[in-house]
Amino acid sequence: MVKTGFIGAGVVGTALAVRLSQKGSQVSVVASRSFPSAQRLAGRISGCRALHDIQEVADVADLVFITTPDSAIPLVASHVQWHQGQSVVHCSGADSLDVLEPARRAGASVGSFHPLQTFASWEQALKNIPGTTFALEAEEPLLSQLKALASLLDGEWIELRPGDKVRYHASAVFVSNYLVTLVRIALDLWQSFGVSRDQATRALLPLIKGTVGNIEKLGLPQCLTGPIARGDLTTIDKHIETLRAQDERLLSVYREMGLSTISIALAKGGIDEQRAEEMKARFSPVKSHER
Repeated sequence: MVKTGFIGAGVVGTALAVRLSQKGSQVSVVASRSFPSAQRLAGRISGCRALHDIQEVADVADLVFITTPDSAIPLVASHVQWHQGQSVVHCSGADSLDVLEPARRAGASVGSFHPLQTFASWEQALKNIPGTTFALEAEEPLLSQLKALASLLDGEWIELRPGDKVRYHASAVFVSNYLVTLVRIALDLWQSFGVSRDQATRALLPLIKGTVGNIEKLGLPQCLTGPIARGDLTTIDKHIETLRAQDERLLSVYREMGLSTISIALAKGGIDEQRAEEMKARFSPVKSHER
């Protein structure tokens, strides 16, 4: 059986290591900048040892996952003495395989194995892994091995080409991180009319979940609802007027999102080209001398 090791014992490393062990993989060793962190991870996996030195992981493991922060991956790759026949895989969402060039030059196979998932805590991440898509970069035979690991984790996989990684990761930021920002903006608006953040969160969560459910069940563009989907200029004008009085920065976000939403409404068929042009005029930034 392939001996698997982890360098890095944070949220991603812990969740992947524990899940792989649960699914029958032999996770043998782990090292981290913080030895107590490595000990905690090892303590959750039967037969796994915490090591003080990352070199020891490379000496023992056939397959090494580098699950450090992205900025540390090149340092790990360049400081460790890798060997022929070994596989070295990082889990960065934005970095491609070039950061592992020192391992490749040493004769190791290199790859990338990024879970397209939000990892706020390792316990929640462990629950979220099933159904997750993993973005893979590698050459054969390592590529097939990573595909098998994604399937073992009850996930899907996609193969990325050189140069795809940054666009792929930016898309994830839009869907996950910026969704949090949009929720914060909505909560701030609720506070402006006297509703607490906690109460607003409880009120908005069913709407958020309903939207996600519509995306899952209906897909784009049919899942789109709201004033843009139905071409409701009167409501849009009210929004713009209110947000201009509230905060110009919020109005700027609203306009940018609105402009990007018009094409979805057109594709759904709820508006025609004439109404789309009228809405584009509403959402386009107004020059200061035109106000």
